[in-house]
Amino acid sequence: MTSSSVFKLAIPVMLASLVAAAPAVAQDAIATSLASPGAKGDTAWMMTATTLVLLMTVPGLALFYGGLVRTKNMLSVLTQVFSIACVVSVIWVIYGYSLAFAPGGPAVGGLSKALFAGVGEDTLSGTIPETVFSMFQLTFAIITPALVVGAFAERMKFSALLLFSVLWLTVVYLPVCHWVWAADGWLFKKGLLDFAGGTVVHTTCGVAALVCALLLGKRSGFPGAAMMPHNMTMTAMGAGMLWVGWFGFNAGSALAANGNAGMAMLVTHTAAAAGATVWMAIEWIKFGKPSVLGIVTGMVAGLGTITPASGFVGPMGAVAIGLIAGVVCFFATQFMKRTLKIDDSLDVFPVHGVGGFTGLLLTAVFSSTALDGLGLPDGVSIGGQFVTQLIGAVATLVWSGVATFVILKLVNVVAPLRASAENENEGLDLASHGESGYSL
Repeated sequence: MTSSSVFKLAIPVMLASLVAAAPAVAQDAIATSLASPGAKGDTAWMMTATTLVLLMTVPGLALFYGGLVRTKNMLSVLTQVFSIACVVSVIWVIYGYSLAFAPGGPAVGGLSKALFAGVGEDTLSGTIPETVFSMFQLTFAIITPALVVGAFAERMKFSALLLFSVLWLTVVYLPVCHWVWAADGWLFKKGLLDFAGGTVVHTTCGVAALVCALLLGKRSGFPGAAMMPHNMTMTAMGAGMLWVGWFGFNAGSALAANGNAGMAMLVTHTAAAAGATVWMAIEWIKFGKPSVLGIVTGMVAGLGTITPASGFVGPMGAVAIGLIAGVVCFFATQFMKRTLKIDDSLDVFPVHGVGGFTGLLLTAVFSSTALDGLGLPDGVSIGGQFVTQLIGAVATLVWSGVATFVILKLVNVVAPLRASAENENEGLDLASHGESGYSL
C-alpha cells in the first residue's frame, strides 16, 4: 500500500474521531471559560451584586417605606413588599425570565426559556453563568412593583395588591424589560441608552404610582389631617440599605468586574450625595431646618436619576445629574402634594418617575466626552441621542400609564381595590393581617 493510499484511508478515521470528540471539546471550552480568572471574578462580583440588589428590597425598601407610614399600617407595608418578592420570584421562573430575555419579537420575548428550559450550570450569559444573570435580573423585577406600593400605602386591599402586582409585572415590566435590554427589543435596536433601569424600573413604576394614586383616591383625612412618618429612624436605616444596595443595582449592570463597573459605582455614589446635599440646602433655605426625611429623599432622587446614565457618564456629569435631580424632584414633590393635592403617599412618582425620566434625557447630554462622559455611540450626536432617549421615555410612560389604568379597572371587578373606611381607620395591620407592629 502506497503512502498516498494510507493517507486517504486515515482521513475518514480522523474526521470520525473529531466528531466523536466534539461534545467533550465543547464541554472543555465551557469549563475553561468558567475557570478563567476573568470569568471567576465576573461571576463572584455578579453574585455579590445580586445580593446587594435583593437587600435593597428586603429589608431596605420595606424598612424605608415602613417607617414612613403611620404606626397602624407598618406591618401591612412590610407584608406587601415581602409578598411581592415571593410572588414575583415564582413567576420569574415559570415565564417571567423567558418573556423578558428569550428570543421573541421587538415587543416581548418568547417562551423558549419558560420553566428555565435550557438554563443549567454550564450555560453562559457573556462571561457569567446564565443562572447568575437571570437571578440578577430577577432582583430588578422584584423591586420595581414593590416601589409602586408607596403610592397606595395605607389604603389598598391586600388581595387586590397581589393580583395587581402579578398582572402589572406581566403586562408592563416584562415587555419594557425586553424592549430595552433584549437584543431583539425595539428600543435596544433603536439605540436607547439605559444602563440600569431609567425606563425599565423608574419610569414604569413612577407612572404606575401616579395612576394608582389617582384611581384609588386620597387617604381618609388627606390633606387636612397630619399623616407624619411614625419612625424616621427605621426610614433612615432603610435608606442606608438602599444606598449601599444601589451599588449592585448600577455597578452590577456592567455584568462584569471591570472598569465600567468601577465608574458606575463612583458616579452612583456621587449623584446620591449631590442629590441629598441640594435637597437639604433647599429645605434649609425654604423652611429654616433641614430634615432627615428630606436628606434621604434627596439621596433616593439622586440614585434614581443617575441610574440610566451610570454606565455612560463621568464623575462631574454625576455631580451635575445629582444636583439637577435634587432640585427637580424636590419641586415635583411639592407641586404634587401642595398644588395638585394628589395623595401619592410616599412620593413614588415625583422621585422615581420624574427622576427616572429626567435621568434618561440627561444621559444623552452627559454621555458626551465634551461633558466628562464616556462617549456616545459612533456617529450619534447629542441631539440625535436626546431624541432617542425622549422616544424611549415617552413610549414607556404611555405604555405603563395606559396598562396600569386598565389593570386596576380589571382588578377592581374581581377584588375591590380600596379597603373599607372602617378598615382604613382601624389600620391595615389589624384589618388585613390580624397583627400589630408594636405592643405598647
